[in-house]
Amino acid sequence: MEESIRLEGVSLWRRTQEEFSYDLKKTVLSFFNGQYRRPAKKMVIDNIDLTINCGEKVGIIGANGSGKSTMLKLISGILQPTTGTVRVKGKIAPLIELGAGFDTELSVIDNIVLYGVMLGYSQLEMKSRAKDILAFAELETYALIPVKGLSSGMTARLGFAIATDVSPNILILDEVLSVGDISFQNKCSQRMQEFWQNDVTILLVSHSMEMICDNCHKVIWMEQGRVKMIGQAQDVVDQYLDCVDPNHLASSRTSQVNNK
Repeated sequence: MEESIRLEGVSLWRRTQEEFSYDLKKTVLSFFNGQYRRPAKKMVIDNIDLTINCGEKVGIIGANGSGKSTMLKLISGILQPTTGTVRVKGKIAPLIELGAGFDTELSVIDNIVLYGVMLGYSQLEMKSRAKDILAFAELETYALIPVKGLSSGMTARLGFAIATDVSPNILILDEVLSVGDISFQNKCSQRMQEFWQNDVTILLVSHSMEMICDNCHKVIWMEQGRVKMIGQAQDVVDQYLDCVDPNHLASSRTSQVNNK
């Protein structure tokens, strides 16, 4: 089967908040007082080897801070690894932080074109798609408004509408399927079903184990920046839930017996 994504020996060190807060004045003063020490860095992704094949639907689970979103940003090219290599085949639509890539000073329609151009589409093609994108996002009357004039919900709808309209080879979803009101969530779900039924490679981060098990072929369990387990969705989810809630498997077995 053809590979879509490959990570080889990928690690990432990130600066801590302490290092971000160090300014030149503090550094000079601490140096002359003999109190200077190099601010710490933290390894947030630790030597990951991973292969995802074309068309696979892969869930990613783990506690907050386990490295899930950081790994998605490495795959998307938003972050570069400190060591190792990331290889990706095809166009990626990352829905990691909906609207995070928008230029807030530009109009909604200009951002639609800009987003598409960054994914490799022509300006002409994105302009032809703009009407449908605005309609799906329910923002037709906001086309010429700067993005900074939109509410967070509107911005999220716009991000989802663009990313799912441009027919990516790889779709990356990080806790983003709950945008907007119930009506819009239903539209999102219907559109997502189209992606699940074709050859698009999908990476889904979610705290909903039901969503993961219902939609993913396999699951990656992240813990402290490492892949703790990878395998069939239900198997990995059961192991994960048993780890965070030791009563999970016992209650699950009781439920299965009662349903027979």
